[in-house]
Amino acid sequence: MTSRPQQTAAEAAVALARVAARAADDKKAEQTLILAVGDVLAITDYFVITSASNRRLVKTVVDAVEEAVKLELGRSPVRTEGVGEQQWVLVDYGDVVVHVFAEEIRMYYEIERLYRDVPKVEWRSEAV
Repeated sequence: MTSRPQQTAAEAAVALARVAARAADDKKAEQTLILAVGDVLAITDYFVITSASNRRLVKTVVDAVEEAVKLELGRSPVRTEGVGEQQWVLVDYGDVVVHVFAEEIRMYYEIERLYRDVPKVEWRSEAV
């Protein structure tokens, strides 16, 4: 029996970001992207940014992300903010922060514009 090598912290963070992005996509979130912000922000390594067309879908996406990350990686968020308003929900895992926006709020804040110079991380599966 061969044992699987331990993931580094960096590998674990990008794996969590990809699980979150795929879970959001599975629930019909739009314009999902992963930004590697670790070189410009000391507080986290990755942002997952996604949008939902309405407040109900924001909650659905947040719930799906939390469930998928818990199921696949055994991790729960350190904190979650904005759940009551369901316009901009921040799910903080420490090394990864997931931002789920209602479309109009995302357009207003344009958070990805602030980080336009950081690398984007591919999250879609190669198998189509």
